[in-house]
Amino acid sequence: MIDKLRIIQQRFDEVSDLIIQPDIIKDQKRYVKLNKEYKDLSDVLAKGKEYQTYIDSIKEAKEIIADGSDAEMVEMAKMELDDAQKALPKLEDEIKFMLIPKDPEDSKNAVVELRAGTGGDEASIFAGDLFRMYSKYCSDRGWKVSTVDYSEGTNGGFKEIQFEVEGADVYGTLKFEAGVHRVQRVPQTETQGRVHTSAATVMVFPEAEEFDVQINPKDVRIDFFCSSGPGGQSVNTTYSAVRLTHIPTGLVAQCQDQKSQHKNKEKAFKVLRSRLYDMELAKKNAADALKRGSMVSSGDRSAKIRTYNYPQGRVTDHRIGLTLYDLQNIINGDIQKIIDELMLAENTEKLKQLGEVM
Repeated sequence: MIDKLRIIQQRFDEVSDLIIQPDIIKDQKRYVKLNKEYKDLSDVLAKGKEYQTYIDSIKEAKEIIADGSDAEMVEMAKMELDDAQKALPKLEDEIKFMLIPKDPEDSKNAVVELRAGTGGDEASIFAGDLFRMYSKYCSDRGWKVSTVDYSEGTNGGFKEIQFEVEGADVYGTLKFEAGVHRVQRVPQTETQGRVHTSAATVMVFPEAEEFDVQINPKDVRIDFFCSSGPGGQSVNTTYSAVRLTHIPTGLVAQCQDQKSQHKNKEKAFKVLRSRLYDMELAKKNAADALKRGSMVSSGDRSAKIRTYNYPQGRVTDHRIGLTLYDLQNIINGDIQKIIDELMLAENTEKLKQLGEVM
């Protein structure tokens, strides 16, 4: 471990020199990447200092015990040795996880899309429940949520809704939510009291910067139309909503959330870039997952990943077999415990891949 930390210190020194070079600062893409690496290496080295302190304590305590001339000091040294030896394995595991190669996308903001699936009106209502769940979770994390586009359900909720999330490590956290979510409950419209199963699909894209994806303006058809949502008298009389169609791929992105046509166009381009970027990323993730037999990030968005069962008050994540009887808190935004378990499962897989089985 000490040897690894020395190598990290050397890389940290290299990165520290690089990020102040004028040619690096001019290259925005590389500068952003190096700044992220600088922060990650700083975090590892902070843990490394803590680790070195324990190593030094163990060495010093052993020397005092071996000397044996002062009984009181020996007793204190034994206690210190015991504490340090207990703390060291946990700290080693923490550093191992930090040494797992970081996905460069994880630090990005995200575009999240929820779509009602099977289940008619109940599926739309469930998509609305998921939107509130994620909005509350993001708010608790201090992340900013802004709606891009939506289509309301006939009896509440949404047929589909897109929103941006801005904050620290947003994509790296929310990417675990991608897939099909099922709900089992008695719908509001059900008169017989029977439990129905409905579904909604969650898609999470890393927000692409302009330097990540170059779009040829000639490849994009731009249509303007009247917004259909709330927003005052002007909303249905001005062509402020924007729809972009990327002709080579057929991908469509639209925004009607802002009153300004210019702002809607800007947001729609951001979503289109993210969709194009995600297309390539999805291919890579599917190939990587296949290589390591991943059960967490399979890249298959049609996979049923989670069930919310109201009669039993339980939530089950099928990827890792996790069941929690805490549905009310979870649907109100308390999903961190699920995400933590999914992150742990994925990191453990990565450690095994690296030949460092815990």
